[in-house]
Amino acid sequence: MNTQFRKGVLEICVLALISKKDMYGYEIVQNISKVINVNEGTIYPILRRLTKDEFFEAYILESNEGPARKYYKITTTGKDYLNKMINEWNDFVSAVSLILNDEGGTDCE
Repeated sequence: MNTQFRKGVLEICVLALISKKDMYGYEIVQNISKVINVNEGTIYPILRRLTKDEFFEAYILESNEGPARKYYKITTTGKDYLNKMINEWNDFVSAVSLILNDEGGTDCE
């Protein structure tokens, strides 16, 4: 999969997962890995950037299964951004589908 395309898809996936419930980094990686081949080295930079952009807030919780975990919680700004991204994604998918299904016109001859 194209790297730039993959970055955008992963960003919206991370936002969508955290909008459903607060999660820690490895948990996010595990959930996305169920459907897209991804590793921690790809997800953590996305988490840092989205936190820096104030789409997430991070907090630490003690764990019964090892060290404390850093959880991410979506902010109101993050929810607004996610909704914008979902609308853009749906528009993009619809436009590509038109072309792939040859409904976008082939008057280029």
